[in-house]
Amino acid sequence: MISPARLADVMAATWPAAKATRLGPWMIRDGKGGGQRVSAATAEGAWSDEDIPMAEEAMAQLGQGPLFLIRAQDVLLDQALQARGYRINDPVLAYAAPTAHLADPAPATMAAFTHWPPLAICRQIWNEAGIGPARLAVMDRATGPKCAILARSNDRPSGVAFVALHGNRAMLHALEVAPPARRQGSAHNMMRAAAVWAQQNGADTLSVVVTVANAPARALYTSLKMEVVGQYHYRQR
Repeated sequence: MISPARLADVMAATWPAAKATRLGPWMIRDGKGGGQRVSAATAEGAWSDEDIPMAEEAMAQLGQGPLFLIRAQDVLLDQALQARGYRINDPVLAYAAPTAHLADPAPATMAAFTHWPPLAICRQIWNEAGIGPARLAVMDRATGPKCAILARSNDRPSGVAFVALHGNRAMLHALEVAPPARRQGSAHNMMRAAAVWAQQNGADTLSVVVTVANAPARALYTSLKMEVVGQYHYRQR
C-alpha cells in the first residue's frame, strides 16, 4: 500500500520542518516549536557512536533538546542512544487505507466540510487542544494541495483536522474533537471527508500517524479498516 520510505517522504512533505540540513550522517531539523516530528534528528548515512555529539550540538544550537527519530532500520542507533541515557518517547503507529474505501460512504455535507485557509473556529479548536501558532505554521509551510476540515455535530462546530497531499498520497494531521462533542461521530466524519477530498485531488491512499497510547484514535482507524503500515519512536535524553 505504502512503503516506510514513501511514508516518511509523505510525512516530511505534508508536515514539514522549517529547515532540514544534512550534517555528516545526520539530518538535523529546525522545528521552530512545531513539535517532535519536525524537530527530531534522523540518521541518513553511516554513523559511529562518536558522531552522536555532533547531532546533539547541532540541535542545541537551534535551541532544541536532543531528540532522535528511530525507524525500523535504526536498531543500532536505538541501542547506542539507550546506552547514553536516552529514553523512549511516544511510540507511534502509521495507518493507511485506499481513499476509495474510506470515501464510501461520504459524510453529509454539513457533518464535515473542507476549506483553506482554516476558519477562525478551526484555529480556536486547535488552540484549545494545544495546537497553537507554531503548529499552524507547519501547516502553512506545506506546499502541496491541502485543506482544513471542520466537523459539526448537533449544529455546532465539533472538530477539526488538517490534510495535505504529496504526489498521489495524502496524510491527515492534527485531528482534534472538542471534548463536549466526543463519541458523536465527528472524527469518523472527518476521516471520510479527508478521503473524499484526497481522492478528488488525485490521491489513492490516505495515511495518518498516532501514538500507541492513543487507544480511541487507534480504535477509530481499525474500525475504518485502515492497516498498520509502519512504526517509529523517539529517543529523548
